[in-house]
Parts: sequence; structure tokens; C-alpha cells
Amino acid sequence: MNSPHPPLFGISGRSGQGKTTLIEALLPWLRAQCLIVNVIKHSHHSIELEPPGKDSARFRRAGAGEVLIASPYRYAILRELNGEPAPSISELAARLSHADLVIVEGFARETMPRLEVVRPSAGRDPLYKTDVEIIAIATDDAAAIDTILPTLALDDIAGIGAFICERVGIALKD
Repeated sequence: MNSPHPPLFGISGRSGQGKTTLIEALLPWLRAQCLIVNVIKHSHHSIELEPPGKDSARFRRAGAGEVLIASPYRYAILRELNGEPAPSISELAARLSHADLVIVEGFARETMPRLEVVRPSAGRDPLYKTDVEIIAIATDDAAAIDTILPTLALDDIAGIGAFICERVGIALKD
């Protein structure tokens, strides 16, 4: 798939349900399908990539709108919002390099198809009962889930990966 705007697919769920663990397991499987996948993760906390006394933090504190930190191994762009509204998911995705798919963790108010991770034993109210963007459930206890949505085994990484690809229109290799 060579679209200039890769499809977004959300992984949602309450805290502690295993969203990050699922994404971490999906990435190697998707890579084995020869897909380039980017991830956007939402955090409700302030993000500090370097300790407060380091140069980049000092530049941001001094008023830089953006600071790009680069090394021979990776780079990151830090932008201070300074009261501006947070960018939309599409604005954030547009800043990423080419990919076949963007997996999104969080951003529950953005419109995109989502799979919810639900562990009934955790005793948390699931989101799928009120979030119309959730199109499937990944769970470790399907018998405890009361829904007409497709229910996938949380440990079936290939099944979940194939489901996501099918839903966003990515053809898998044979």
C-alpha cells in the first residue's frame, strides 16, 4: 500500500489491560509481512525525554518552539504547545515518515477504527459499550464478553494482525 496517508488503526482499552503489550507483539508480526508500521501513543502526562538540566530542556525552557535532538541512532522533535490546542491525530500522523499503517494507542476522541483490549478479570468497565469506533475486542476470556462485535483471542497475534490489515485494506502476502 503506497498511499500518501497511511490508514490509522486504534488500540484502546482501560489502563492496565495490555494495549502496549499487544502493540509490542503486533509490530514484529506486521514487520514479517513486509509492512512499515508507525505508532502514535497518547500520554496524559508531561513528556520529558531528557532531564531538566540537559541542553534540549534548557532550550525549550528558554523559549524555543521546537527542539530537534539528533544522534547517530535516532532523533526526536519536541514542540512546546504553550497553550495552543494539541494537534489532531491527522496532523501528528502527517509528521511521520512513510508507512503502510499507523497504530494509535490512545486518542479515544479521534475518529478511527479501534480494537479494544479487555481483560474481564481486571474488573474494569469496557469501552466498547459506549464507543462506536470500537469494531472488535481482543480478550483473554471471550466467554466473559457480552457483545456482537468480533472477539479475538488476545494471544492470537497473527489473527489480530490479519484482522487489522483486512479492516484497513492492506493485502497480506501469501
